[in-house]
Amino acid sequence: MTHNDPLVGAGLAWPVGFRAYAGHGGLRERGDDISIVVSDQPAVSAAMFTRSLFAGPAVVLSRAHAAERRLRAVVTLAQNANVATGRSGAEHAAEVVGRVADLAGVPDGAVLIGSTGVIGRPLPMDAIRAHFDAAARRGTAAFTAAPLDVARAMMTTDTRPKTAVRTVGGARIVGIAKGVGMLEPNMATMLAYVFTDAEIGAAELDGALRTAVDATFHCLSVDTDTSTSDTVAVIANGAAGPVDPGDFGRALADLCLDLTRQLASDGEGATKLLRVTVTGARDAAQARRIAKSVVNSPLVKTAVHGADPNWGRVLMAIGKNTEDRDIAPDRVTVAFGDTEVYPAEPTDDVLTRLSAAMRRSEVEIAVGLGLGGGAATVYGCDLSAGYVRVNADYTS
Repeated sequence: MTHNDPLVGAGLAWPVGFRAYAGHGGLRERGDDISIVVSDQPAVSAAMFTRSLFAGPAVVLSRAHAAERRLRAVVTLAQNANVATGRSGAEHAAEVVGRVADLAGVPDGAVLIGSTGVIGRPLPMDAIRAHFDAAARRGTAAFTAAPLDVARAMMTTDTRPKTAVRTVGGARIVGIAKGVGMLEPNMATMLAYVFTDAEIGAAELDGALRTAVDATFHCLSVDTDTSTSDTVAVIANGAAGPVDPGDFGRALADLCLDLTRQLASDGEGATKLLRVTVTGARDAAQARRIAKSVVNSPLVKTAVHGADPNWGRVLMAIGKNTEDRDIAPDRVTVAFGDTEVYPAEPTDDVLTRLSAAMRRSEVEIAVGLGLGGGAATVYGCDLSAGYVRVNADYTS
């Protein structure tokens, strides 16, 4: 059985055998911006990365290290993506990994690196080197950060840190994530890391991660833009002993869904979480495609922001999928919450109730296609003037 751990927020602790560091390395003006999480014993791991053609040096290096499924440490640099920075960017990523390996006492190849933030600017290596030199002088005493500290240190335009925890058997699973914009993953999410003291085989861990990602982070979209730095990884050190693989997979998927919902609800400028469920599709792929067409529509997102139950925009978002020729208007149904709006003809009283429902912090749109058994739920957010403001001023 799996269940939510009562330890959340400030009281959340790492699973057995993990420790962490967070500090200010000069990537931003103030606040922690460099973080490390490390397992004190050998571990197995699984990871997935962005498919962007402009994947950053951190992703390229981490892909190679993750291939052995023996990761033990994760370092994250916030506020600078270190992307489109040429040969020096790759050299800097490798240098950071080497310094972290020395500090954490693990092989270079056991370190995953994540960088997130502005694209096209070199890392401030003089400041970073000085920071690691100071951390090295403190040694193991530097590793006192809690999961919430690391989650905060990873933030860029996030308004709040994202953490989640589940238990399975005698083991704990702790997840942290960041990402609120440039968020339309076709692999994972912006940055999401999971640490567990469960004992599980590398192949089973990889399968559990891919299954979880497919149903959660793959079903997340804020603005349709795929990041150059997307990374999701899980590290299991086995300190708590063996667990049932099926139970572990379910707990991991539930934790990833928790983080997915947190990421969607904190989308840049967001005021509401938007959940779109499509049922009756030809297959799961069609269901997800139609659901994302709805959740990504600027017109749907602005209607949700304004609490305007304009189902015509939902029909538009479905209908623009012109290659799905098997979708027939006379089979389609649309509901906002538990109230059907198409093909029904809502009364003024129903419209008033719909408008009230759409002012809630979470808005659900349900679409039925009447074709088969395919289904999918995707997560996003409304579109406000705040999104434009955040991104118009991002580098200035």
